[in-house]
Amino acid sequence: MSFMASRDEILDALTVVIDPELHRSIVELDMVRSIEVGENGVVDVTVSLTTPGCPIKGHFQTAVADAASAVDGVSHVNVFFDVLSDVQKAALQQKLGRGSLPDGALAQVANVLCIGSGKGGVGKSTLTANLAAALAGEGKRVGVLDADVWGYSIPRMYGLGSTRPPVSAERKIIPLSAHGVSVMSIGFFVEEDAAVVWRGPMLHKALTQFLQDVDWGALDYLLIDLPPGTGDVSMTLAQLLPQAQFVIITTPQQTAQKVARRAAQMAHKVSLEIGGVIENMSGFTTPSGERFAIFGEGGGKELADELDVPLLGSVPLTMPLREHADSGVPLVIEDPDDPASQAIHQIARGLIAMAPLDLPVLPLLDVIGDPTPVAPAPPAASERKPAGMSLPMA
Repeated sequence: MSFMASRDEILDALTVVIDPELHRSIVELDMVRSIEVGENGVVDVTVSLTTPGCPIKGHFQTAVADAASAVDGVSHVNVFFDVLSDVQKAALQQKLGRGSLPDGALAQVANVLCIGSGKGGVGKSTLTANLAAALAGEGKRVGVLDADVWGYSIPRMYGLGSTRPPVSAERKIIPLSAHGVSVMSIGFFVEEDAAVVWRGPMLHKALTQFLQDVDWGALDYLLIDLPPGTGDVSMTLAQLLPQAQFVIITTPQQTAQKVARRAAQMAHKVSLEIGGVIENMSGFTTPSGERFAIFGEGGGKELADELDVPLLGSVPLTMPLREHADSGVPLVIEDPDDPASQAIHQIARGLIAMAPLDLPVLPLLDVIGDPTPVAPAPPAASERKPAGMSLPMA
């Protein structure tokens, strides 16, 4: 007869799982909601989070599974999640002696846009850098996370090189700033232009840190430059940012459009909303005015129609767009009249128009008594929520 682990043994093993924000064991915090042990050694563990969709959910997924799997008699661990009720949150706050639970590094980020492509060489990073600068030019608070770990290029495009970012007193990494944009990249932590040779687990840990341990502050937009394809990085970010929007970059070429469709399929499989398609290198116009469709016609529109999402814009191929990517100053800043700049500015304005707006709240009128408008009482601190997308930590 095979040995079967007990619930108490598994609970004791889970004391090593520490909430990285609260710095206490999930057992001590009473976040282990249930443990069910099957006769075949399969264990189901349910962990309660302070809020759904928190960016360190993946940390708990891995840590709980590893800790419980180390117990004798456990053959497999399934980790499930639910959310603390208001009563449970109040009890946790009382135990911690604090008025509110931490919201996490991305709690003040309103919109997260993952910029991806099915293949390399379509100008994804160039468009990310210029689109972020264009949004900043529209008065928005913008950040860029260079998640293309192997092919990082955002630091060079912003003229930052391999400058090491500072660390705050709260031990949070402070993003570097260039052209009005907050920037974070693995390129800041390796020698300039050094190759990064990492596998999936290291990538997952690094990206999790970039989302948890970076002091992004209040942003209207966080643009994430994904590596091409549908590999580990894209799946990790989909897990950590379940409410992000996916923007697909393609060229007009039919082959590129078909490859980009695979990125869209990945987004659907991990339940990421596709915000739209951007067609890059849509044509080249000579100084004399003659236009050449070097990469073909219509691939971006065809992909957008197939996915039933908007074609956010078509960016023409211009020499200044490439030149300024190398010089470290986004084209939209240096030459806003260039046709590519104008197209990117139009895409930025389209993204702003697509973002959810907070509807104004009209004051209440006491028509029986004093006619002076009475503003509604502000919500309690526990009821306030950041505008837009909220990704608090557990």
